[in-house]
Amino acid sequence: MKNSLIEKIQRKEAVIGVVGLGYVGLPLIKRLNEVGLKTLGLDIDESKVEALQQGRKYIKHIDVDDIFSAINTGFSEVTTDFSAVTTADVIILCVPTPLNKYREPDLSFVTGSLETLLPHLKPGQMLSLESTTYPGTTEEELLPRIQSKGLKIGDDFFLVYSPEREDPGNPDFNTHTIPKVCGGTTEACLEVGRVFYSQIIEQVVPVSSTKAAEMTKILENTYRAVNIALVNELKVVADKMGIDIFEVIDAAATKPFGYKAFYPGPGLGGHCIPIDPFYLTWKAREFGLHTRFIELAGEVNTSMPSYVISKIVDGLNDQAMSVKGSKILVMGAAYKKNVDDMRESPSVEIMESLIALGAQVDYFDPYVPSLPKMRNHDLDLDSVDFNENTIQAFDCVLIATDHDNVDYSLLDNATLVVDSRGLISADAPNLVRA
Repeated sequence: MKNSLIEKIQRKEAVIGVVGLGYVGLPLIKRLNEVGLKTLGLDIDESKVEALQQGRKYIKHIDVDDIFSAINTGFSEVTTDFSAVTTADVIILCVPTPLNKYREPDLSFVTGSLETLLPHLKPGQMLSLESTTYPGTTEEELLPRIQSKGLKIGDDFFLVYSPEREDPGNPDFNTHTIPKVCGGTTEACLEVGRVFYSQIIEQVVPVSSTKAAEMTKILENTYRAVNIALVNELKVVADKMGIDIFEVIDAAATKPFGYKAFYPGPGLGGHCIPIDPFYLTWKAREFGLHTRFIELAGEVNTSMPSYVISKIVDGLNDQAMSVKGSKILVMGAAYKKNVDDMRESPSVEIMESLIALGAQVDYFDPYVPSLPKMRNHDLDLDSVDFNENTIQAFDCVLIATDHDNVDYSLLDNATLVVDSRGLISADAPNLVRA
């Protein structure tokens, strides 16, 4: 069955099922269609399926016109009916893997999706998990469930892990130019996985196991989390010393070797960096290990929203004002610039804390017209207009997200600016670095 599946993929006759029509699934479908592979998009969210069927995009930086065209020509299908997966030859899981309230891995989206798919799996298929998770997930959670259906992994069914590496809003990289790590449950699984991904990705990087592939993604994001924690901590130290940390980082970045610039901010956001290191720390405890270095980095990063609020308090105090009753404008709701992605955004935590302190809070974000309902937050706010009159109506403006398409010169009219992104010149009047 391995050879027949490989040949079907190479002849572009295979149908590829993508479970999860979000930041990872949509670019994947676009690329699959681009190279001539038919796709089946699956999601439990009816609104996403309806939007694609009507040609409406729901993620700012992902255009869906070509997916809409593929749907209209029958080259692609999107549905909430998971039984349709019987028509797929390859199935890719790219669903969320958040943390629960105890900061432990929540695999319910992965296991729930697989349980829904199980009755419809059949010999001759390949399943690839792309969701970020702890090392051992594929072998411990997916493998036994698939085997329970009588399918023989590596013989008549093929199971791989290949972590997604999307970077929303980054114009320099896209799905097919980012190298793809792939690990198989068996050698035969890896061979099928390599052949499949080589159809859509310029470079496939095979590793020895699904565990190694899972660990690779954890390493990538832990590396970023630790380095961001370092500059966040240095920002606090530099501020006490009267040093502009952003000037220091830019100066250090001129060194052509041995240094990579990371920049501080109001806290970590997105679905990967604030979450993935905790997957590793949780799994490490199973082996009697405590990842103190990683956990300390997590503590530093999660403390940054509180640090930003303390700088707002200091700035208002200098203006002979208290937080309670002050009107504060938060610039940027998305977790990073030039996207509409609200996942784990520190802006939301900051807004909630300011409201709890008695402040009157509004926000402006050109990409987020209204705050969506989130798993752990529910703020009923709409983005305000951004103009000179608006700015003058607030006692304090916080720069939380540094979108490129904003005229920051208008902040010259602000009573107080608290800048957590290093956008405003350090010698600007009424500026507080955060």
